[in-house]
Amino acid sequence: MALTKNDQKLTIAMPKGRIFEEAVHFLQQAGLQVTADLQDSRKLIIPVENAKLEFIMAKPTDVPTYVEYGVADVGVVGKDVLLEEERDVYELLDLHIGYCRMMVAGLPDWKPTEALRVATKYPKIASRYFREQGQQVEVIKLNGSVELAPMIGLADRIVDIVSTGRTLRENGLVELESICEITTRLIANRASYRMKSEAVDEIAGKFLEVIPRGN
Repeated sequence: MALTKNDQKLTIAMPKGRIFEEAVHFLQQAGLQVTADLQDSRKLIIPVENAKLEFIMAKPTDVPTYVEYGVADVGVVGKDVLLEEERDVYELLDLHIGYCRMMVAGLPDWKPTEALRVATKYPKIASRYFREQGQQVEVIKLNGSVELAPMIGLADRIVDIVSTGRTLRENGLVELESICEITTRLIANRASYRMKSEAVDEIAGKFLEVIPRGN
């Protein structure tokens, strides 16, 4: 089943992993002939001719960049990435998958200090949050396990996404403040939204048909 009745092909930037699997499952439920084993391929660009789709397999942080610059018409990406990357894209739809929370966490027995240091993979989100709270902090950008930072004295707090909280608990950390809730979003390039409006609207409609109601 083709996505549209015209010749407009849609390029979708997707992250590999659970989000890809759930998004493809939605498209399958909506009647598109897309196979879930696409991400098993080592190819980075995967055409699905019978559906007039093309997937670009990307790191999550690169998805909004590809969409902003128009190499992808639409993309599927977490709200955490959108908040951190601050790319100029249309946010079309909340897909209600990949739910987690952006939290401030730390050791339960921590004592306040004058110079608060915060370790995170999300320096823009962290800086903005503490600025809105009227707190001046030093933000330390980490790429690995940020839970380690309070344990070794590198930082007083961390800002990170939390799903079940198990990793925090196993490392002796506790949730302290909630910044926002995170889910996966469908985004679009601004020019594509105008030039390929039928195809973009239809892919959004396909997702709307099958995303869980009441979320």
